[in-house]
Amino acid sequence: MRLSAEFIAGVMAGGVLGYLVDGLAGTKPWGLIVCLILGFCAGMLNLMRAAGLAKPARYDEKP
Repeated sequence: MRLSAEFIAGVMAGGVLGYLVDGLAGTKPWGLIVCLILGFCAGMLNLMRAAGLAKPARYDEKP
């Protein structure tokens, strides 16, 4: 359940941000398309981090 929420949150955030950019800049539908693609990428990255396949956002390697 957490993995699906991580992915959906990224895509939804990108969609909302793209919709707002389109409304403010008047660039329909390009802002929505670009932000949805970025949201998809962010969702996939969060999904891989939650599954343990990628390093966490802050990876401090101490000697």
